[in-house]
Amino acid sequence: MHQSEAVLFHEADSFLRQFFKENDREEVELRIGQVYDEINQNGTYHLTEEELIFGAKLAWRNSNRCIGRLFWKGLKIRDRRQLDSIEAVFEDLLEHLDFATNGGKIRSTISIYPGTSEGPEGPRILNKQVIRFAGYRMSNGQILGDPDSIEFTRFCQSLGWKSPRTAFDVLPLVIQMGSQEPKWFEIPEEKVLRVPISHPEFSWFEELNIQWYAVPLISDMRLEIGGISFPCSPFNGWYMLSEIAVRNFADEHRYNLLPQIAEKMNLKAKELRSLWKDKALLVLQEAVLHSFQAKGVSLVDHHTASEQFLEFCRIEESKSRKVQADWAWIVPPSAGSTMGVFHQEWDNQIIKPNFFYQQNLWLEKFPESDAKSRTCPFTVG
Repeated sequence: MHQSEAVLFHEADSFLRQFFKENDREEVELRIGQVYDEINQNGTYHLTEEELIFGAKLAWRNSNRCIGRLFWKGLKIRDRRQLDSIEAVFEDLLEHLDFATNGGKIRSTISIYPGTSEGPEGPRILNKQVIRFAGYRMSNGQILGDPDSIEFTRFCQSLGWKSPRTAFDVLPLVIQMGSQEPKWFEIPEEKVLRVPISHPEFSWFEELNIQWYAVPLISDMRLEIGGISFPCSPFNGWYMLSEIAVRNFADEHRYNLLPQIAEKMNLKAKELRSLWKDKALLVLQEAVLHSFQAKGVSLVDHHTASEQFLEFCRIEESKSRKVQADWAWIVPPSAGSTMGVFHQEWDNQIIKPNFFYQQNLWLEKFPESDAKSRTCPFTVG
């Protein structure tokens, strides 16, 4: 057994022992022996469907940066390792969207496409998320749409995509199979559940003409289970309020809506001591929360999410499992010290199975992009 195969077997052995233990299964040594022989013969091995399902759920449970892990057991797993074409992956992703959207009652779902055990020519989704809004730098220097998407939008246009050029154009889905050229696909509008944002008290809020989408389907991370990587394993939960209101809408490098809201509210935006940002941000959060509730779309506020994560920690402790967490990501970016998670500490060791960021393939095909200089790609968006 070569060194790389020995490393793979070590990862497989560790995962399988956990799988058999937590599921009260016997004959773990028999299964490990089968995997050892398979790696010896083929240089890799194939996870059973049961192992894949448990491993995907475990990856969510181990996700250091996720505050929503209380619901890890409820993750719906779609085993799609048999799909072998870009077109098949695209059509299946539309089915994922339908299933996960569920009329607004969002279902946490992951679709797992061929990984390293199925050969080197597996699919990759080049988008950060399956649904994401485009961004355009205008001739006058202003930005239309999402500034975080400017470079990827240019890449999509270089492939032949043409758009209406509005502030909320859904980007095409770009998929690549192995070393083949990437292909782009328009996402049908009926597959995208949009939420128009209004405020329960301020009628002027609708004049901002803003909206967001219901399903945060992350598509640029790889799933690793027992040493087997799945570079194409898009997954979604549901949004937390602050992800949309505080980051996507309020961050200066994103939609930067606070100055517009402050102007509508007649706040003293030139005086930091007036706390105009705090006041405007609260109104923005009220609007997003109200709008998702009015539309019947799942959304959790940051205070509830904090309590849910602490409950997750209590359950894990009762199972004699130590929670690993990245404090800076667990504590929401709004009203931090008012929540229980603010006053906790956790180790931040990475435990497998887990999700990992991977190199953006589209940057290699679009070298004039300045996105390579960015040092922090970790945004939910």
